[in-house]
Amino acid sequence: MTEKGVAQDGKKISGSGPAKALSGRRVVVTRARAQAGALAERVEELGGEVIEFPTIDIQAPENFDGFDAAIGKIATYDWLIFTSVNGVEPFLSRLQHGRKDSSALAHLKVAAIGPETAKRLETAGIRCCLIPQRYQAEGILDAIAPEAMREKRVLIPRAAEAREILPLSLRQWGALVDVVVAYRTAVPSSDARQLAVLLKQGKVDVITFTSSSTVKNFVRLFDGRKLGEIAAGSAIACIGPITAETVEQLGGRVDITAKEFTIAGLVSVLVEHFDRSIQ
Repeated sequence: MTEKGVAQDGKKISGSGPAKALSGRRVVVTRARAQAGALAERVEELGGEVIEFPTIDIQAPENFDGFDAAIGKIATYDWLIFTSVNGVEPFLSRLQHGRKDSSALAHLKVAAIGPETAKRLETAGIRCCLIPQRYQAEGILDAIAPEAMREKRVLIPRAAEAREILPLSLRQWGALVDVVVAYRTAVPSSDARQLAVLLKQGKVDVITFTSSSTVKNFVRLFDGRKLGEIAAGSAIACIGPITAETVEQLGGRVDITAKEFTIAGLVSVLVEHFDRSIQ
């Protein structure tokens, strides 16, 4: 666990300028360390104090056999669907390994579950034709006509463990779907003791969760206790309803849920929540 910008008395170090929206607020960020930057930086820009407690470690799959086989027949697919930005880098790496580049995807319709994923694809020269209004699997399904997917070949690079609603629904519509493992998520060797003390002392304002995996692994790092007991009165903020549902299943109460399922959306509702709390 890493704390940033903390004085010896535990107060946030700040300049002499006007108070910021999250001034004095301690915010736990549970994203993987490599991905925590955008959320942590925005919280700090708004005067908050970030407590980094990564609950996810992104790892390579045990092998790339299935992935490489799919890349080898990429010309046979009609759709390529990314459900997380974490799947993009492995895809680009295996594409290069297979001696191909973005031109090999020119015939494909490419969907990205959210703007962060789409932005990374576009920087690699891959244009997305579909970014759903709801940044989740159901959003993609809402945006595609079932009859248009009949006998279409679909490739979905994703995590080893993920929700099955997207491939199952597409198959029910008559699509031929290949799911390949692009990455695995593991529980990092984080020491929860320091954070446990801060939570027990009421020195944490909010714990943020950006996926169901961050919630599940957070609970595992606290020896499987109920989330409400772990939080000890600290607010819980979620990036969307699926993550919020996982919080509730694991014994927590969701206080804040983003209306737009992005980091920017999460920060926006954090600001709204704490602005209301001081009015």
